[in-house]
Amino acid sequence: MAEFFLRRLVLMIFTVIAISIVSYAIIALPPGDYVDKVVADARKVGDVMTASEIDALRMQLGLDRSLPEQYLSWIWGIVTRGDFGRSFFWEVPVSEIIWQRLGMTTLLSVLTLVFIWVVAIPIGIYSAVKKYSLGDYVFTTAGFIGLAIPNFLLALILLYISFRYMGQSVGGLFSPEYVNAPWSLGKVLDLISHLWIPMVVLGTAGTASVIRTIRANLLDELHKPYVLTARAKGLEERRLTLKYPVRYSLNPFVSGLNDIFVTIISGETIVAVVLGLQTTGPLLLDALRGQDMYLAATLIMFLSFLAVLGTLFSDVLLMALDPRIRRQAREGEVL
Repeated sequence: MAEFFLRRLVLMIFTVIAISIVSYAIIALPPGDYVDKVVADARKVGDVMTASEIDALRMQLGLDRSLPEQYLSWIWGIVTRGDFGRSFFWEVPVSEIIWQRLGMTTLLSVLTLVFIWVVAIPIGIYSAVKKYSLGDYVFTTAGFIGLAIPNFLLALILLYISFRYMGQSVGGLFSPEYVNAPWSLGKVLDLISHLWIPMVVLGTAGTASVIRTIRANLLDELHKPYVLTARAKGLEERRLTLKYPVRYSLNPFVSGLNDIFVTIISGETIVAVVLGLQTTGPLLLDALRGQDMYLAATLIMFLSFLAVLGTLFSDVLLMALDPRIRRQAREGEVL
């Protein structure tokens, strides 16, 4: 087991390094850099920068070096000093900008995942056990609707409902009076009151997908010989269903858990822009549009790390759920 986790951790490190290289290269691929953007913006307001001023600014920002030198300098600063570089636009260290945003993104993603579990698993089980019942048809229809409605449209609908009928301040994760206030019980409660809209919006499509997955897997398990044998021996139906078929039908869901987590993180950007959330989505979008290389590369690296961490989490859950996988891990068969 220890060897299994060690292999996974080593693989995570190399995966994140590879992602950082690719993402940094992709950010630098478009023609021009941040200095060219500054020069173009200055021209729009009638200012003209001389060639010496442009060269001095490029040297000051470290953009006069080759791309491999820039990347190695950035990585070396992270490894040796925990320095993620300096944001060109904000003119402050990247570490001063990202931590609260990353925390909010992680919190929202985890809560959305929990919301999907709490809603989708019971409905998926019910739909399989009560196949072709009225409830099954209702939940199946609702699932297709959830898959069809774009997240940003659902966000706008919930914004209107919360403002029109609940009188709640809409947009963002905090009410205006708490945006820059220090953390307190009131700020935490205000955050909780604002989290439900993005949580429902991001979780709707995932919930619909998980319902269909669990329903299909459980329907397949309910007709296997071991279930029929246990039922013939008089095992109580609810206990039989929950102890065996449900447990095994969750395996494909757990193995695909990381896909759901990645979808939540990647889909968060558009929803965050619509709702005005203080998460990484809008910050990353602005960094990419403004060619703020160190800020964009750091955000992509951390979001990729969250996705890789989600893979490890799904592997651990799968091992806890299925003794066959635990045995394979002990024997070194799971890579």
